[in-house]
Formats: sequence, C-alpha cells, structure tokens
Amino acid sequence: MVRKRLISHHRFHVTCIIPTIGPPSTALKQVLNDDQTNPNDSKLDVVYLHPVNFHDLAAVKAETQVFLAITRSLSPLREVLKSLKANYSENLVGLVVDGFGTDAFDIAEELNLSSYIFFTSSAMILSFCLELPQLDERVTGEYRAMGEPVRLPSCVPVHGGDLLDPVQDRSNLAYKLMVYHTNRFRLADGIILNSFIELEEGAIQALLKEERHASKPPVYPVGPLIRTGLSGPVLEDQSECLKWLDGQPSGSVLFVSFGSGGTLSFRQMNELALGLEMSGQRFLWVVRSPNDKVSNGSFFSLRNDNDPFAFLPNGFLETTKARGLVVTSWAPQAQVLAHISTGGFLTHCGWNSTLESVVHGVPLIAWPLYAEQKMNAVLLTESAQIALRPKVNDENGLVGRGEIAQIVKSLMEGEEGKRLRERVKEVKNAAQKVVGEHGSSTKALADLALKLKKRTCLYK
Repeated sequence: MVRKRLISHHRFHVTCIIPTIGPPSTALKQVLNDDQTNPNDSKLDVVYLHPVNFHDLAAVKAETQVFLAITRSLSPLREVLKSLKANYSENLVGLVVDGFGTDAFDIAEELNLSSYIFFTSSAMILSFCLELPQLDERVTGEYRAMGEPVRLPSCVPVHGGDLLDPVQDRSNLAYKLMVYHTNRFRLADGIILNSFIELEEGAIQALLKEERHASKPPVYPVGPLIRTGLSGPVLEDQSECLKWLDGQPSGSVLFVSFGSGGTLSFRQMNELALGLEMSGQRFLWVVRSPNDKVSNGSFFSLRNDNDPFAFLPNGFLETTKARGLVVTSWAPQAQVLAHISTGGFLTHCGWNSTLESVVHGVPLIAWPLYAEQKMNAVLLTESAQIALRPKVNDENGLVGRGEIAQIVKSLMEGEEGKRLRERVKEVKNAAQKVVGEHGSSTKALADLALKLKKRTCLYK
C-alpha cells in the first residue's frame, strides 16, 4: 500500500522484488496483478526471485524460513538491483525491505542506495524490536520466566509470555536471527511504520523522540494502510456472506475469523461453537478444519484439509441457522467489516485485520494465535482499549464455552461493549483524518518522498 501511495501521490516508479520459498501464492499474484492492471499503477513492476530451499537444515520452522529467505536470495537480489541501477542510473534512490531483510542493506550500500525498513506491525512491537538487542544482553533465562514484565518506552507493560513467538525459546535459531536483524535496524536510513499516533500515541511519540539519538533511525508513521474492496470477481460464497448480512439488523453480527491461516484444535473449535450458541448472538464464522498438534494453531503447522463442517458439534448448524452463518476457509473480510450489520470482530489480532477493523470502526475480541499477535492483543485491550480478551483455562489451555458466551454478549450488548464501540469510533475518525490531505500520515509519507527525491539532486 505504501508503494501505491508513492506511485499515485509522489510519482515514483516502484519495483517489487519478491524472494520466494516456493511458488508465489494465488493471493499474492492476484494482489500484484490487480495493482499492475490499475491505470494509476502503471509505474509498478514485479520481479520474483528464484525459490530458495532449506534442504541443508533439518526441521526448519516456517518463521526461520522467513528470516532466511532474503539472506539466501542476496545474490539474485544483487543482480536485479545492479540491472535496475544500470537502467535508471542516479534515479534509483532507495531500497525498502521488511524487518527480516536487513542483510540487503549491504547491497544497497554497495550501490549507493538509501535503505529503509517497512515495518508491517505495531509501534509497540517496533519499540520491542529496537530494545531486543539490549534485552538480550541484560536478561538471563527465558523472557516468559521473568518476574517483572518488559517495559518499553511509553507502552503498557508486557509479560514475557505475551512477547513474540520467535523470542519464546532463546536457544532457537529464529531467536538468534531476530536478535541479529533487530540489531541492524539502526543501520536503516528510516523505518516506515504502518500505524498512526491516535491508535498508539505513547509508543509513536516515544519513537519520534528517540530519532534524536544517533542509534535510532527516523520513523515515518504512515498508517493505517489497508487493502479495500474485493480483488477480482465476486464468487458465490463471497456473495452469500454479504447477502446474508444484508438481512441482519444494524450492528448485530459478530464476525469470527482467524485470518488467512489461523486454525484451532478440535476441542477449542467445539468450545467456540458451543460458546457462540450459548451467547444467543448473531454471528458470521469463517471456519477451518482443526489442527490438533497445538491448542492454537496456524498455517505454520500441519493442516487438515477435511470438510470443516464435519468437526462442528452435532446439531450446531441446525440450531443456529436462524441467527448464524458458517462459511468455509474465506470471506470478503474488508466488505464484512464495512457492512452496517457487523457490530464486532473476533480476531486472531493480525495487524492487517486489526487495522481493517479500526478503519471500519468495529470493536474487537482479541484471540491471538501465533507470531506477534499476543503483543497486539495487549495493545488493543490495555492501551488502545478497543478490544476484550477472553481468559484461557490454565489447566488445559482452552477458552471455555462459558467464557466465550459471556465475552461475546458483553461486546455485542453489554455496557463494556458500548464503551469500546465509542472508543473505536473515535479511533476510526482519527484514522480518516491522518490519511487525509493534511493528515499526519500523509505528511510523514511526503517527508519520506522528499528525502528520497533529494538523493537524485545530489547526483546532478
């Protein structure tokens, strides 16, 4: 989304260079194809690098593969950038990578390019990443065993067990790679952040103040950047969701979705179903087959491709058909959240889903599964105060049906839900302003664009 604004608002030509660990997903190709066919995006090119493999590493976790994907793609990346440099000469001014791609900074320096990080999560997590190298030196043992929570500048305290998944085992390669990359954040010419001050005021203000220190690069809060609208033609099951919502009262439906890859165990899936039934509330649930390897699974784990409906409690679909719709695998999330009938969102707390909910003014039930989502849940419940978080049973690691029913009713018809609804409305209005013509996010992106354009002047 940053690339689209740089193209449309600041007349940049953008080339997306994509390292791969296999064939590009259909979703990724569709997004980029849509962007390329948009008349406003005629200055967008896409280059897929040859897939890397990990045959030399045994039992590599998916997050480790993500960390290593760019490192093992440096040689072809260098060749692509050298080719672009030859074509564009001094007009090739910068390289933007994600937080796992800091090894590419060395190539950028070779070619006299500015280096930037596009940070795709929250300011709180960026603050943690900037602090991690120092934490690694200070703390002994595992973070989850610490007696005191981690305290980040102007953020709510975070208990060790709620920190990012890759830091939960300090002996793991993923942790060592994360410390390595976050230590290199300071080498960036700037960090582009997909968030905005009204959502994370304390954390962002602290990051902006810390720019004055030589060890911290400038931060550009340019969010919220989200994709809107359906990509491609409306399929029958997508249309079914929206038609069903058309027939529901305003603000009455809880949307339940765990993102593009989130799964639950069989027992947790059943507790969720029974909790939704007990709540008596309307719901639209995107359901997937359970993953019984862990209580809270993800696409990082083994998936079961059987019919998800076969794992629901007996009679559940029949009992709830008057007030609930269950669909498999996918729903048009942006359209669902924008629909007037949607009054709440039970989410895994992925940052894209979070921002989509904020932009559409929908309060949340925070149900984190993996990656950075527990930290996002802390931010949403304790700092931004736009979400409720159910309690997990410590004995079995499950959220019970009674807890689910209670928290769903509280969000959809209780006083706490009303308070959250008012708060998220304020944040929604702020989100509209910051990306407006004179908004803070628009100005931050303009400042970045000006900084990049000034590099071309240095050569002339």
